[in-house]
Amino acid sequence: MKPNMTTQKKPTNKLTDKPTKKVAGNKQRKTPFWRQALTIVILLVWVAAVMIAVQYVIVFGLYFLIGRERLTQPVWTTVANALIYSIATFLIIWIPVKFLKKQRPTRTDLGLQGLPTWADIGLAPAGLIVYLVLATILIAIFSNFPFFDASQAQELGYNLIDGFDRLVAFFALCIIAPIAEEIVFRGWLYAKLRSKIPGKRLSLILSILLVSILFGILHGQWNVGVNVFAMSIVLCALREITGTIYSGILLHIIKNTIAFALVYIVGIS
Repeated sequence: MKPNMTTQKKPTNKLTDKPTKKVAGNKQRKTPFWRQALTIVILLVWVAAVMIAVQYVIVFGLYFLIGRERLTQPVWTTVANALIYSIATFLIIWIPVKFLKKQRPTRTDLGLQGLPTWADIGLAPAGLIVYLVLATILIAIFSNFPFFDASQAQELGYNLIDGFDRLVAFFALCIIAPIAEEIVFRGWLYAKLRSKIPGKRLSLILSILLVSILFGILHGQWNVGVNVFAMSIVLCALREITGTIYSGILLHIIKNTIAFALVYIVGIS
């Protein structure tokens, strides 16, 4: 009789179906720590660099095309903001796909799968309350430092005169900005960091902190940075809970709408 011979398949990577490399002890080779850390730094620097560079290019480009006076008009300021957010979002997400041959992100990767649910709608106001409490605590702590001015006004770039001016400014600040920022920060960047940082608990905590710190820094001043840092922590938590960014977008829109009303309708700077 012929001996019963069975063919053992080599272990394969589930994502690529390629054989897994082995080292001594039959363990899968791990990515060196320095390479993981470098990848994380590159992701953060990439988002920051694109956001800042696009802003300067668009502003200076429109400055030379239409002049400084027209650029300060609400309509043109809104055009500039729309271009900045749309171009920056496109470049951040698609340049790695096009030139670095990275896998094209899916709607799930960006947190945009499916449609908003009632749970998303209900979690947004609940998250807003948590964010306001957390922001109040952090601002109270930071107010003890001499470099922190909690009353410093945020420069939003709008000089609003009539109802139409307010309408276009509202569209830019309360619709375009929240959607674009959630796609980039809590959608693309958060998902990337979660997949690159090893360890389930470490990946969760560090991803939330890194995204939120970068989000705060890019807002350019201490009091606003601390405020949006607190908001970003809640937004990341909502992304983790729901698996999408829909509740985060809604919370972000509510927050910006409240701030818009206080600044441009009530007159509190």
